[in-house]
Amino acid sequence: MATVKKTKEKKEKKLTKDDLISLYMDQVLEREEFPGTVYRFCKDHDLKEEDFYQFFGSFSALEKGIWELFFEHTMNMLQKSKEYEAYSNREKMLTFYFTFFELLSVNRSYVLFALKRHKAPLKNMEQLKGLRKQVKGFARDLIRDANESKQVKLLKQSEMIFAEGAWIQMLFLLKFWMDDNSPRFESTDVAIEKSVNTVFEIFDNTPLERVLDFGKFLWKEKMA
Repeated sequence: MATVKKTKEKKEKKLTKDDLISLYMDQVLEREEFPGTVYRFCKDHDLKEEDFYQFFGSFSALEKGIWELFFEHTMNMLQKSKEYEAYSNREKMLTFYFTFFELLSVNRSYVLFALKRHKAPLKNMEQLKGLRKQVKGFARDLIRDANESKQVKLLKQSEMIFAEGAWIQMLFLLKFWMDDNSPRFESTDVAIEKSVNTVFEIFDNTPLERVLDFGKFLWKEKMA
């Protein structure tokens, strides 16, 4: 009976995607460098290479997966809230950003290290490709719901433009959070609230293309 129990416990400790990501993030922070090869990484953690490849095809894919997991955890937390579904689009967007950046703050050491890996900012953005798709999808769903309640076609907003604007806003807030030295990152909370409220206040009165242009300007200024 003891042998059966041990076998069962061993099976229950099967490697998961979250486990692999945790091992990777911990190693990066502990050694202050990114792993060179999958072979060495797996050997360091007593894993087989096939254990790694069942989840990711490369370190690059894993790094993108970290950001996608941040998004997925954020959405899971929102969907567990009974009040969330009754929120307005503005409240949903605010709650999303607050929750997402709270999660980033818990993992701030890794996030800052990863986003400052290369001297060229655009190269650091490569890891955000999956997140970009997720954030734009989230924004499209919000605007689609809003458009369904508008009977006049001229009052409906472009899902594509709104989604792109949401991504630019995310990048602006991400850079703001990276530079934020305030206690508990309170300045970032203020920036989130002001930026979301401003966008929704001008949303029905200003062509979204102009909002998008303004967002690009802010992002360029912040990056400079």
